Amino acid sequence: MTEKKEANKLTPVPSQDGQVEGVQRTHDAVFGEITEDGPNYRNVGWIGTVALMTKSMIGIGVLSIPIAFDTLGIVPGVIVLCTIAGITTWSDYIVGVFKLRHPEVYGIDDAGCLMFGQIGRIIFGGAFVLYWIFVAGSGMLGISISLNAMSSHGACTAIFVAIAAVIGLTLGSIQTLAKISWLAWVGLVGILTAIFMVTIAVGLQERPSAAPQEGVWVPDYKIVGDPSFTKAITAVSTLVMAYAGTPGFFPIVSEMRDPTKYTRALFVCQTIVTVTYLVVGCVVYIYCGSYVASPALGSAGPLVKKISYGFALPGLIVTTLLVIHLPAKYIFLRILQGSRHLTTNTMTHWVTWLSCTVAITVIAYVIASSIPVFNDLVSLVGALLGTLMSFQPMGCMWLYDNWSRGKSDKSVKWILMVCFSGFVVLSGTFLMVAGTYGSVVSIMESYAASGGSAAWSCADNSNS
Repeated sequence: MTEKKEANKLTPVPSQDGQVEGVQRTHDAVFGEITEDGPNYRNVGWIGTVALMTKSMIGIGVLSIPIAFDTLGIVPGVIVLCTIAGITTWSDYIVGVFKLRHPEVYGIDDAGCLMFGQIGRIIFGGAFVLYWIFVAGSGMLGISISLNAMSSHGACTAIFVAIAAVIGLTLGSIQTLAKISWLAWVGLVGILTAIFMVTIAVGLQERPSAAPQEGVWVPDYKIVGDPSFTKAITAVSTLVMAYAGTPGFFPIVSEMRDPTKYTRALFVCQTIVTVTYLVVGCVVYIYCGSYVASPALGSAGPLVKKISYGFALPGLIVTTLLVIHLPAKYIFLRILQGSRHLTTNTMTHWVTWLSCTVAITVIAYVIASSIPVFNDLVSLVGALLGTLMSFQPMGCMWLYDNWSRGKSDKSVKWILMVCFSGFVVLSGTFLMVAGTYGSVVSIMESYAASGGSAAWSCADNSNS
């Protein structure tokens, strides 16, 4: 038993830029032999991990949280947000535990294969790629909104989306997450600056930019809302999506230099994310009420909007490159796994890698530019796939690793954890089904009201 536990431990890999005396680089269960002749796929430190994980979750979408609070009411909204934060923190923790116990796991599809066989690999692998492709398309549109806002619609929006795709492709083709992690810090600082700038500005201004500008202004925030089921579940899905970076944590921990420090990085990440969501959500909602602008960075008026989008732009770029990189790396690994070309800078390595990044970028660009109801469709994909990969698998992963223990020792702790794992699976399934239903209803209503946006539209999307 001791030998089996030792075999399952991940050996820390020294930095490629310098040798660690007395430590020899070992064969990695996922990437194979890591040599000086190619990229070091095990070189992300725990601080870089914090940046990558936090950036995978925090974007300008955080300013949709006040809108969710407007639907639910601020008290139920905060309770739901904290509940989701707790469940997803546990889910994210299980990702790290599962990786240490099963070093051969790279992505959520590998975990699915262990638990459910090849059908699990196909379902979770397909969900992983499709989910991030839609998020990448959303990131491209986010960059185009930022460029439109800063330039006062200085060019056709279709041109800005194409520029965003080129930038995302160029930076997303960086080979390793270790090299991307410093960009993640730049993007994270930029997006947090933009978000808190708007948060402070709405507290200082007399009334929200979108509110009536004449007469007495009284904030119309609600302590407890009274929404319909569809609106309530859509708001809850919005809060779930704010924490739906979980599927990206598998490849991130796989590239850590020392995966035993994953939990430390996770708790720092979740603390930053949750505090940001609570502060921004509560302050913006209390001061803006139902008059949060869409896009939300415009809530404090035209000048703050331009400045905040300027600070947000690096963050939007980093989000886009990261969500292009993740599915491209997944496909790249599946194609070359077991081959020397995976970790060696051969022609095959580069042709395969760039083909993967180009393919993901082109598909995301075409989907984002051509689908008339893209934003609502992203919500649908998030409700269906984001929830599917952030709740149910982690409950099943705990049961997979611990179920047999109950045959010999049915302790109180084991029984409680079985119940909690079952709750995570069931609650995730409910949120997935109900959230998908709410998103479908929203798509139908949006299409009936406006018919969606035109394909490759030139219209200004920063004032929609």
